[in-house]
Amino acid sequence: MRVLLDDLTGASGAVADEDLPELYDAPESWLRLNFVATVDGAATGADGRSGSINNPVDKQVFHLLRRSSDAIIVGAGTARAEGYGPAVRPLVVLSRRGAVPSKLQSAPVGSVFVATTSTAPQIDEARELLGADQVLELGADEPDLTRLRPVLAERGLTRLLSEGGPHVFHDMLAAGIVDELDLTWVPSLVAGSGLRILAGAPLDVQLAPKVLLEQDGTMLGRWFVARG
Repeated sequence: MRVLLDDLTGASGAVADEDLPELYDAPESWLRLNFVATVDGAATGADGRSGSINNPVDKQVFHLLRRSSDAIIVGAGTARAEGYGPAVRPLVVLSRRGAVPSKLQSAPVGSVFVATTSTAPQIDEARELLGADQVLELGADEPDLTRLRPVLAERGLTRLLSEGGPHVFHDMLAAGIVDELDLTWVPSLVAGSGLRILAGAPLDVQLAPKVLLEQDGTMLGRWFVARG
């Protein structure tokens, strides 16, 4: 892997696998989104899953980001579509209905949270499946995402990784709670009408590039959300 840009550590030229943790290090309190996309902007392949467009180097960074985070946040729709099971870190599932995806319903105790509203239709079922302490209420009628980070911080979870999907990414940006985008471009074109990494009403969010890596045509970057 080679460094094309590094404004964080000053690395240049070729880097080894053992250098990646430093290149992807994050502050103690941080929320970043990780996505993969094709060169023509698709966030999924024809099957509607990101797993059908990623590759080994993307998976390497994917697993690194998971290991270096305190918790992994994902929308319920993405968790179902991608077949999420228990992960190396606690999973926080965002669900307006309070639903627990089927593959997470028998997860080890304490390994899954559901973030929802106090009036969610399936909140009682979520409490029964996961335990009352694992159900996070972020509002009455609509999830207030500005409350998500403080609620998780109360549980000691401050280095946060979100894996989307595109609607969740949009809503997090709109709420102003995102610090960083980690994006992998794979060298392929898929056309079709699939989602981009963002889905929702227009936004105007400026990013500052910090790290750009390349391996075998795959580009991997870190962008920090500009403040003020």
